[in-house]
Amino acid sequence: MKVLARLGRFALPYWYLGLLSLALVAAVAGLALVTPLIIRWIIDSVIEEGRWHLLIYGALAVVAVAILQGVLSFAQRYSMEYAAQRVTHDLRNHLYRHLQELSFSFYDKAQTGQLMSRLTADVELTRRFIGFGLVRLAEQIFTFTAVLVLILTMHWKLTLLALLTFPLLAHSVMGFATKVRPAYVEIQQQLAQLTAVLQENVTGMRVVKAFAREEYEANKFNVQNWGYLETNLTAVRLRAFYMPYMNFLSALGTTIVLWYGGREVIATNLTLGQFVAFNSLLLQLIMPVRFLGWLVSLAQRGAAAGERIFEVLDTEPDVQDSPDAVELPPVEGRVVFDDVTFGYSPDKPVLRGISIVAEPGDTVAVLGGTGSGKSTLVNLVPRFYDVQQGRISIDGHDVRDLTLDSLRPQIGIVSQETFLFAASLRENIAYGKPRATMKEITTAAKAAHIHDFIENLPRGYDTEIGERGVGLSGGQKQRVAIARALVTGARILIMDESTSSVDTEMEYRIQQALDDLMADRTSFIIAQRLSTVRKADKILVLEDGVIAQEGSHQELLAQEGPYRAIYEMQFRGQEEPGSSKEGGASDGDR
Repeated sequence: MKVLARLGRFALPYWYLGLLSLALVAAVAGLALVTPLIIRWIIDSVIEEGRWHLLIYGALAVVAVAILQGVLSFAQRYSMEYAAQRVTHDLRNHLYRHLQELSFSFYDKAQTGQLMSRLTADVELTRRFIGFGLVRLAEQIFTFTAVLVLILTMHWKLTLLALLTFPLLAHSVMGFATKVRPAYVEIQQQLAQLTAVLQENVTGMRVVKAFAREEYEANKFNVQNWGYLETNLTAVRLRAFYMPYMNFLSALGTTIVLWYGGREVIATNLTLGQFVAFNSLLLQLIMPVRFLGWLVSLAQRGAAAGERIFEVLDTEPDVQDSPDAVELPPVEGRVVFDDVTFGYSPDKPVLRGISIVAEPGDTVAVLGGTGSGKSTLVNLVPRFYDVQQGRISIDGHDVRDLTLDSLRPQIGIVSQETFLFAASLRENIAYGKPRATMKEITTAAKAAHIHDFIENLPRGYDTEIGERGVGLSGGQKQRVAIARALVTGARILIMDESTSSVDTEMEYRIQQALDDLMADRTSFIIAQRLSTVRKADKILVLEDGVIAQEGSHQELLAQEGPYRAIYEMQFRGQEEPGSSKEGGASDGDR
């Protein structure tokens, strides 16, 4: 009930539609009671008394009631469904917006398919409950109350006999509700798992085919699909048992009424018209109780879906603006790490005691082995994660005291995993600056050495690329990502192995263009090539989350330590034969 009540809060802005729908429900249910009364009048006052000339009026009255009931039913269903559609539209938007606000730590653990299932299947189930279930619940409550009062006034003894089976009927409904809820929760969870497997397979189809794992993936999907089948069959078995049982109890009550009511008609204590009307009304009394089982099933599915939705909505972002956060003014680019410690788990620090000073215009190269904390270090600057100890400041401002909307636009980022949207190249490059002029876009593209390639495409910058940049090579996607970072004009650049997918010659050409652009920008570069780190003002070598060495290329080569080992193992082959360790970039680099 708490979950359904929370869902109801999203309907509050449309309360007037709810009231209109309830009023129409009352009118429709009231008209449903009129027809049996007309039939009673036809039997008792027309047929029994031989007043055949009045039969046409009775028939027309039944038709008129049916037409009016149909018109009002249409208005009622449309008004409530309209409200339900608006509520689910708001709920889906609210959920999607919340997903945009959640921190990186949430997406480190979340499955894409699970989130997609919540945004689609779960939200749709809440719509069915709000748009259909709530209306039907109100309708059945009103109908049950009105019919009960009416048949009590007609024949109270017959009414009490008819109600003998109702406690058993109500008990069966509650038993069904108790058992079906866990089944529907499991169905929603299993559907989300199925969606997750499907999404992962479609996204990684190139890898699947490259390693000829189609059969394995088909079997993996079949396992989840079979689990979804079994959970649905569990719910089907519950319905298959309880629904006939409810029908039996309803039939038992009808049998009692026929037996006793027939005796009352024979004894002239009840007219034939009253008896027929009573039976018609009794069916309307039984229907709400039987319908309650279906409504409980729908409510349980809506509640299960709501639980999964609120599980996401109740997740607070780990990184968010503090209550007294301030706007970051245009930055000069002085970045300071002051004794920073951070770990994805509090008891397992990835970085320990990191202290760095990067002056405006400095280029800081970060090196280290896998798992040394390189990417983690640069991800702390835009507050993708918050430090656990120490502080990071930009131009003297602690980044935790700044609004995210003012901090992140002033940092240009090219991540290790290049992601492009299914949109035009123009839109992808201008993603961080939607109002960028065409001149700014082409300037950034030229600096990233992707302009000529784009210009040779049939539609140039308006060329649409496929999902995740399908149709472009790894190097082309990476250069588009570099242009996307440069077009923002940010004074701080973070480049996480941004040229790893281009060849040595292209890297050199990009680096030459970036040298001019980076002259007055503070840049953090994670790189694996000598040509990239050689010109850095400062090189940091990370080992096990601490700074093992710090200095320029020449300074570090003159020392015994991990940088020289990395150089000998990784960079030595990039030098021209016979060149000195401190020499310039080789022709091969060019």
